[in-house]
Parts: sequence; C-alpha cells; structure tokens
Amino acid sequence: MSEYSSSMLAEMGAQSAAFRFVAMLAGEVSDGQVELPAYPDVVVRVKNALSRDDVTPARIAQIAATEAGLAARLMTMANSAMLNTGGKPITELKSAVVRIGYNNVRTTAVAYAVNALKQAEELKPIRKQLEVLWHEAIMTASLCWAIAGSASGINKDEAMLTGLVHNIGKVYILSRSQRMAGKAFNINDTLPIVRDWHANVGRAIVDSWKFAPHIAEAVGEHEDRERLARQADLTDVLHIAVRLYPSVMDPKVELPNDLQSSLAYGRLGLNGNKVLFVIDESHEALKTLTSALG
Repeated sequence: MSEYSSSMLAEMGAQSAAFRFVAMLAGEVSDGQVELPAYPDVVVRVKNALSRDDVTPARIAQIAATEAGLAARLMTMANSAMLNTGGKPITELKSAVVRIGYNNVRTTAVAYAVNALKQAEELKPIRKQLEVLWHEAIMTASLCWAIAGSASGINKDEAMLTGLVHNIGKVYILSRSQRMAGKAFNINDTLPIVRDWHANVGRAIVDSWKFAPHIAEAVGEHEDRERLARQADLTDVLHIAVRLYPSVMDPKVELPNDLQSSLAYGRLGLNGNKVLFVIDESHEALKTLTSALG
C-alpha cells in the first residue's frame, strides 16, 4: 500500500477545505445571507433609510450626524471640486445630502463601511489585500464616472457607485475565508474561488443592500465580453472600466488588443481619442474620490 507524503496530505486537506468553503458560499448566496463583517451600524441605518420611498434629506442627515466620520465624508464629498462646481461651500449636513444626491450618499456610506472593514482586528492578516482591492475599487469608480460622462443616457453618479462596489464580492470572499478555521485553508487557496465566484457574490451583496437592479446586474455580469444589449448601459460602462484599469494603473501596460472590437466599446461609442480623454478625466475624479472617500 502506497504512503501519502506530507505535501500530498496538505494538498488534499486544502482541497477539502476549499470545497467546504465554496459550499458555504453557495449556501449564503442562495439564502441571501451575505453581509460583510464589521459593518458599522450607522451605515446599516443609512442603507435602510435610503430603501424607503418616503426618505428625506433631513432624515439621512439626522442619521449620518450620529457618526462624525461619516458626516465628515459627506461634507467633503459635497464640497469637492467634482460636485461643488459653483464654488460655494456647504457647512450644513442636510444641504450636503441635497447637493450630492442619494446615490453619492450610498457611495460615501459604502466607502465608510469598507474602510471600517479594513481596520477590523479579525481581518488584520489580510489588510494588505483589502487595501489593494479598495484602491482598485476607487480607481474603477473614477473610470466609470468618466466613461459615463462621455456617453449619453447613463447616470454618472450611479456609474461611480457601481465601480466602487464592483469588487465587493472579492472583499466578502477574502473576509469570510480569513474567519474560516484550520491551517489547511490559507489566502492562496481563495484565489481561484475569488476568480470564479466574486461576481455572483457581489451581485448578491448589492441586491441585499437594495441598490437599483441595474447596478446589481452590472456587478454580476460585467465580465461577460459577449453580452448582448440593445443599447449602452451601466454594465458596458463597468466592463470597459475594469478592462482599462490595468493600463491606467501602469502606463507600461498596453490597452487590450481586442478592446476596440468589444461589443461594450462599440455601444458606448468610444474611440481612441475618447478613451484617452476618459483616462484623463478619471485621474481628476480619482483626486476627488481619494479625498472624499479615504
């Protein structure tokens, strides 16, 4: 009878743990039980208030005022160059909510929640990975904002919010894997799981947050290069933003060779000059988002 080496046993243990983890993810997504750990109560209350038809700026301001950090971020967003085009500063929280709109309130609240997540003591071992994902989210949000601005009929604020949450499934998978007991399962074991599952998990999270259905659809389907649509939409915006991200982050990385032939690229009416303009605009948006969102 052959004997198993210690490395083979370790590999078998990792595969078994990974299988259990995927089964757990599938169950959570199916049941709608997807919630990030260390989620601030104030963000939950803002999220719930925004889901009501009778919500008012005064009510959102009242909730946000209970947490100085979130209130400060809303004020910073309202007085940013991106949204304060008239140059008149706002000093009152209710006026800030009115100026930035509910979509940007959602964006700011999500940013506040993710920053709290990064600081959670239980997730300290994966803080570096969470920082990388957060930077990816902010840059993608900036690209989405710029792409939507060059297209017609697409809300720029919704596009920015969609970019910010597009990789929330990755954040969830990493945070859940960190809480999984046992040395047989480590951060490297999650890489294929993140790749295969993050879009569906992200969509489930965005659904649970009661964001607009087309935002959830964009998060869930943005990696589909052959997706058919009658006209340009939010999913197209996110698809192109994600594909531009590596080149924007590193000038040495060339734009994808097949970018111009992609269906989303054509529907958005992009061309070489427009893409260069979008990249420039995204850098300006990034300055605002980095300042306002942290």
